[in-house]
Amino acid sequence: MAVDWTRRMARRAREAGDPLGGILALANARGVLNFSGGFPDPSLFPTGELAEITRRLLDEDPGVALQYTPSNGIESARHAVADWAVREQGRRPADGELMLTSGGIDAVTLIAKTMLDPGDVVLVEEPTYLGAVSGFATFDPVLRGAALDEDGLDVGALAELLAAAPAAPKLLYTIPDHQNPSGRSLSESRRRELVELCRRWDVLVVEDVAYRQLAFDGTAAPSLWSLGPDVVIQIGTFSKIFFPGVRLGWAVGPAEVVDKLAVAKQNSDQCAGALGQRMLEEYLRGGLLDGHLPKARALYRDRAAAVDAALAEHFAELGTWTSPTGGFFTWLHLPGIDTTALASRAAEHDVAFVPGAGFYAEKADTEHLRLSFSRIEVPEIEQGIANLATAVRESAEV
Repeated sequence: MAVDWTRRMARRAREAGDPLGGILALANARGVLNFSGGFPDPSLFPTGELAEITRRLLDEDPGVALQYTPSNGIESARHAVADWAVREQGRRPADGELMLTSGGIDAVTLIAKTMLDPGDVVLVEEPTYLGAVSGFATFDPVLRGAALDEDGLDVGALAELLAAAPAAPKLLYTIPDHQNPSGRSLSESRRRELVELCRRWDVLVVEDVAYRQLAFDGTAAPSLWSLGPDVVIQIGTFSKIFFPGVRLGWAVGPAEVVDKLAVAKQNSDQCAGALGQRMLEEYLRGGLLDGHLPKARALYRDRAAAVDAALAEHFAELGTWTSPTGGFFTWLHLPGIDTTALASRAAEHDVAFVPGAGFYAEKADTEHLRLSFSRIEVPEIEQGIANLATAVRESAEV
C-alpha cells in the first residue's frame, strides 16, 4: 500500500489552506476577464534597461552578481535602497536598520518567526492581505481584527480594543497606502495617532508599503516608519514597481529587530538573489525608477477609472464599492450574495475575481470581493464588469 504521507506531516502543514494558490494559478490564464491577482502589467517591465544592466553586470561584476550574498543583502544595494528611502520618505535608515528580503511575504514570515510565540496576539486590519494572514498564522498566534472605515484603520476603535485586552498584542499589521484589498488609505492625522498609540502600548507596527509609490497623483502621506522609527518596522516590495520575478523587498526598523530578521533568514532562503540586488541597485542609482513610476501611475489610474465607471453603470443597484486613489484594487460589497459561490458562476461568464472571505482573520465576511484592475486592459474592463453583473443577478435569483 502507498504511504499516507499526509498523516506524517506537521499539523501546520495538514491544516494550512492555500489562499494564494488559486490566484497565482490564474497568472497566465487565457480566455478569462481576469480581475484576480495583484499582478503588475507586463507592458511596464523595463526590459530594455534590464538587458543593458544585466549585460554590464555579467561583464564587469560576476564575482558579486552571481555569488551568494550576506543575509541582510549586498552592502552597496542596501545603501542604494537607503538613499532612495531618503528621497521617498525623508529619512535614511541608519546602519543595521535595513535589510533586503525576498519580497514582501518573506519579510512577513521573518517577522513572525522572530517575534511570535504560540498564543501571542497579532492585530490585523479587517479585511487585510490574505498572504499576511496565512504568513502569521503559521506560527500559531491569536489573530484579532481591527476595523477599517473610509479613512483607513479606525485608530479610535483600536485604542478601545487595546484598553480592553488582557495583554498588549505583539504586532499590528497595517497597509496604510491603497490597502489590499480595500483600496483605502490611512489619513495623515490617523498615522500620527497610530504611532503614538502603539508606542504607548509597546506594540510593534508592521507597516506594509507595497503600493505606496503607486498613488495616481504621485503624492504620499508620511510613512509610519518616518514618523516612528522606534516602534515601526516597514516592509516593502519591488514586485509592483520594478518587476515581480526579481523577488526583492526590504525591511527597515529598529536595529535589534532587523538583526534578528537577518539571523532568521539564514535558516530560510539564506539570502535574496545577488543578481537581482545588483540589477535593482543599478536601476535605482541610474534614476530609472523615478522615470518609470509616472508611466505606471498613469496606466493604473486609467484602469481604476474604467472600473469605477463600469461599476457605476452595472452595479448601482447591486452593491457598493471603493474608489481607490492608488494601487491595484477595488473592494465590492454585494449584500446577500455569497461571493465564494459567486466565483464559480462568474467563471461560467469568463470572469475571475477573488472572493472576500480569505481577507478576514477573525470575523468571516462572504459578501465582499476584490477586483484587481492592474493587469486587465480598459476595453476588457467594461465587458468583465458587465459579465460579473449578469452572474450576480443570476445568483440573486437562485
